Amino acid sequence: MKVIEMTGKTVEDAVESALKELNVTRDKVDVDVIEEGSRGIFNLIGVKPAKVRVIVKKNFSLEAKFFLRQVLDAMNIKAEIKINDDEALYINVTSPNMALLIGHHGETLDSLQYLIGLVINKDNTGEFKRVILDTENYRAKREETLKRLAIKFAENAKKYKKPQRFEPMNPYERRIIHASLQNIPNINTYSEGEEPNRRVIVDYKKA
Repeated sequence: MKVIEMTGKTVEDAVESALKELNVTRDKVDVDVIEEGSRGIFNLIGVKPAKVRVIVKKNFSLEAKFFLRQVLDAMNIKAEIKINDDEALYINVTSPNMALLIGHHGETLDSLQYLIGLVINKDNTGEFKRVILDTENYRAKREETLKRLAIKFAENAKKYKKPQRFEPMNPYERRIIHASLQNIPNINTYSEGEEPNRRVIVDYKKA
């Protein structure tokens, strides 16, 4: 993060000098006024220059794209990266090596998402910027699959009156299972085990 302090006859003069020094436009920086400055008496006695601190805003999109491109190149994955910076940083990757990018149940995708979040939020003085990394709508498809599985496991728990155990999942996917079954009569869900082997249990409970 680039920070520079600059003085000038007025605050605007100081800001303009800082922008030229940093070679950026006004919308790319935040400005803290340290001293308003004073013209003094007859512009001669007691003159004080204005002083500002100009901070270049973080460009989350550029930082994320640069880091992700380096990782994908190291993995020999050719891909197109599209980023939308809104309340969160939405990153969509299109690649012929989609399976390699996703990994087992999205593990590689989740790991990359986590790493990108760490990289772009380093030295970030504002609110933490959340990252959502997806490839060819994988996350929505995976969520629908998990919801269908949840219903199936609930039906089996009722039918056999025995707990049904999912394979280990990450916290995000476990929350989908819990949410999908929270209003199903006679069904209780809970998680057991330690990360990364923590799993959801779907159990039958009498009315």
